[in-house]
Amino acid sequence: MDIAGYMVEVGEQARAAAAVVARSTTAMRNQALLATAEAIDAARGELAMANTKDLDAGRENGLEPAMLDRLELTPARIDTMIEGLRQVAALPDPIGEITDMTYRPSGIQVGKMRVPLGVIGIIYESRPNVTVEAASLCLKSGNATILRGGSEAIHSNQAVAACIARGLAAAGLPEAAVQVVKTTDRAAVGELITMPRYVDVIVPRGGKGLIERISRDARVPVIKHLDGICHVYIDSHADPEKALAIAVNAKTHRYGTCNTMETLLVDQEIAEDILPLLAEAFVAKGVELRGCEATRAILPDVIAATEEDWGEEYLAPILAVRVVDGLDGAITHINRYSSQHTDSIVTENYTRARRFITEVDSSSVMVNASTRFADGFEYGLGAEIGISTDKIHARGPVGLEGLTSQKYVVFGDGHIRN
Repeated sequence: MDIAGYMVEVGEQARAAAAVVARSTTAMRNQALLATAEAIDAARGELAMANTKDLDAGRENGLEPAMLDRLELTPARIDTMIEGLRQVAALPDPIGEITDMTYRPSGIQVGKMRVPLGVIGIIYESRPNVTVEAASLCLKSGNATILRGGSEAIHSNQAVAACIARGLAAAGLPEAAVQVVKTTDRAAVGELITMPRYVDVIVPRGGKGLIERISRDARVPVIKHLDGICHVYIDSHADPEKALAIAVNAKTHRYGTCNTMETLLVDQEIAEDILPLLAEAFVAKGVELRGCEATRAILPDVIAATEEDWGEEYLAPILAVRVVDGLDGAITHINRYSSQHTDSIVTENYTRARRFITEVDSSSVMVNASTRFADGFEYGLGAEIGISTDKIHARGPVGLEGLTSQKYVVFGDGHIRN
């Protein structure tokens, strides 16, 4: 296959489709989403067969169990895909919304109107459900999208793409509004991220290596996060029961997610009292603890933490633990080692909570809540396209609004500038 020529063709079709989707009605886009949900429900057998091919190939190629788990399309995950489409269809449509309308001294009215970004390229690994999540959010927000999934999910993604095409056709929208790249050749990624004529923004979803490569080589703006080095800080004014529940949930609810706690910080004033309780709970869950000297003085069996541990995203049942000198020590540690993803404080002190959320520079900052809530669905955004730790345009979970931009609109009645 001529990869460059193929990707140009995909880009041209996406650009043409983007213009159609941008002027489509909310009802048309919602109809496409609901029809896609029906198509997926009707194609459960096809999806299962395609997914089995990918799983069999993955096992033959030595794919790790965690990757196989993410690749698998269980009946429950298909149910979730269907429910996600219906939820996105039910969300308010941001496109065309005009805000901040004001009269100027000249007599003109000036406001801002929310508009689609255009063509969004999404590069992701393993999980076929991302194909549906990404397509639904891009379509609802008036964008066309080019999806490049991992080679390990090629059959599953193409089966999902066929369902999306049926949904688009049912609503009278061009099938090119959602295109899943048909080749597994990595050269397609290189083409996709260097086509500013056809692609307006790239969203990489995957491991750090993938995202670093995209960020380095792209000639198209990128919405990204590299790491999920998330912290929970237990303040001396924390409720012990809340602290225990939040810390355990933040680490053990799921190990392989970007909003999982990787470092636990404990105020030195309460360390002797609460660390043994925390250690008992984590050990019961099979979590390996790596602690600072002060931690090990209280918990001698804990492995000594190294400098590298403070900046490590384990994505595994391993937790770094550090005793800090109060709130100042916690904020200093977080702002040095955090990946600016999600950080939480457990405290009953309102003033300290306010300081924490003001001074910690992350895309999500929490008070008395598990970091696992840093998620588009939990934030009420519907399925998310990803989480951004960038500071320009979108930050935090990226839902519909994060896939749009704003342009100024001006209303006059024959006004001329003097």
